[in-house]
Amino acid sequence: MTREIRVQGKVAEGYEAVREEFAAVLAGERPEYEGRLTAYVRGREVVDLWAGPEGTEDGLFGVYSSTKGAAHLVVALLVQDGVLDLDRAVAHYWPEFAAEGKGAVTLRELLAHRAGIVGADSGFTPEEVADDRAIAARMAAQRPFWRPGTAFGYHALTVGALSGEVVLRATGQTLQEVYEERVRAPYGLDFFLGLPEEHEKRFRPVQPMAPTPEEAALLASLPPQPHSLGSIAFNRNAAEPTDLEALPNSRLVRAKGPASVGGVASARGLAGMYAAAVTGVDGREALLKASTVAEFGQVQSVGHDLALRAHKAYGVGFQATSEAVYPYLGAGTIGHSGIGGSQAFADPRGGLAYGYTRRRYAFPGGPAAENERLVRAVHEAALAAG
Repeated sequence: MTREIRVQGKVAEGYEAVREEFAAVLAGERPEYEGRLTAYVRGREVVDLWAGPEGTEDGLFGVYSSTKGAAHLVVALLVQDGVLDLDRAVAHYWPEFAAEGKGAVTLRELLAHRAGIVGADSGFTPEEVADDRAIAARMAAQRPFWRPGTAFGYHALTVGALSGEVVLRATGQTLQEVYEERVRAPYGLDFFLGLPEEHEKRFRPVQPMAPTPEEAALLASLPPQPHSLGSIAFNRNAAEPTDLEALPNSRLVRAKGPASVGGVASARGLAGMYAAAVTGVDGREALLKASTVAEFGQVQSVGHDLALRAHKAYGVGFQATSEAVYPYLGAGTIGHSGIGGSQAFADPRGGLAYGYTRRRYAFPGGPAAENERLVRAVHEAALAAG
């Protein structure tokens, strides 16, 4: 007998349709589904729903590249403070970075995935993937895969380590330390870059992808390409290729919280961070000024992504979510999805902050397909509520 997946949690008045859409999504999911959806509008939590066995309500999930949103919120704060300048050369802060023709690369170009150092020629070890300082040291000496500034490609495993090294050189603190001090701890967010041991019991290990027979056949039909640019970006060219599905299940990755992919969060933590950053929560002012949000949300790279071989759009450190994914959202929406299925963003024009997490790795990777339905439902409810 198929177990019915029950929606739990609450929605504010006017957001009942979001609960209904979440229930409709769950009707097509496997019985063991675990996931959570949270949304804020103008700093007020309006949706907080979850489904799954005991522990899901308080569970923490690996959020992969949604981590990049937290990392680049730190950079945005430091730019706002005048500590960092987007149009200064990275080598101004980090002289070793100038090797192999990278001396003129600006921080803005780096954060827009234009630097051309998506990975290492020989790949990274599992220990290096978990260690931002190790990746940064390798990348300082790496020759770019294209002339910096002439094209762009997703720096999947490297961009957080690179921006983190700039933060460290400029402040004397790691990016993770600044995030903890200025963002996570003050707001009590369930979004960790370095999961403390005391929260380990809340972690829900990633479940492997469960493709349909048709999806499995499609995956099996793809030719091996270990030395393509995309494979280098995702470390498939290494002696021990990175298993993305299992990555957050490594305690080393969770403990170190690498700034590209190592975050652990709940949907409430994802949405709460973006609400705190862009609209403020609980009557507190937003962490970012409107001018800072506008600068980081301005599209810097749009078109053919050399690493992903697809049409993509990026702002400064964030995905240009309204340009590349959900065109009905407000211009300048900042956010970042994760290859396991998570999605998170803030629409500064609509005052909407959104977070979604799920336990099972999504097919074919990236924001899970159900986000399209859920984002639309939240957005339409927010518009109707005024």
